[in-house]
Amino acid sequence: MTPFSQLFTTFLRIGLLSFGGPAAQIALLHREIVEARQWLTERQYLQALSFCMLLPGPEAMQLATWIGWRLRGTMGGLIAGGLFVLPGAVLIAVLALAYSSYGARPEVAGLMLGVKATVIALVA
Repeated sequence: MTPFSQLFTTFLRIGLLSFGGPAAQIALLHREIVEARQWLTERQYLQALSFCMLLPGPEAMQLATWIGWRLRGTMGGLIAGGLFVLPGAVLIAVLALAYSSYGARPEVAGLMLGVKATVIALVA
């Protein structure tokens, strides 16, 4: 059975490194869970991925939650799913707080304009 500490550090790392959209996130999950740690077989991973793609919503998030659940039950699913989104959520919260608090200042407005342009370029 996978220790909670390993589950915690692995999914925090995945959450910090997973950017670039669902395809990149799913590939990173595969590399970490199947190839590096061998917590799941290729068949288990692909079956779970197929099921997650049938469900509405973000399949990478669903897959991360399922992997945590498969390894450590309900608590494992909550940990894996939560840590998968936590770094991005914290970053957005910090940027939102900075923008609402200091967005009117000229130097911050210029910085935020650069951030907005970067986000548009990444999304487009």
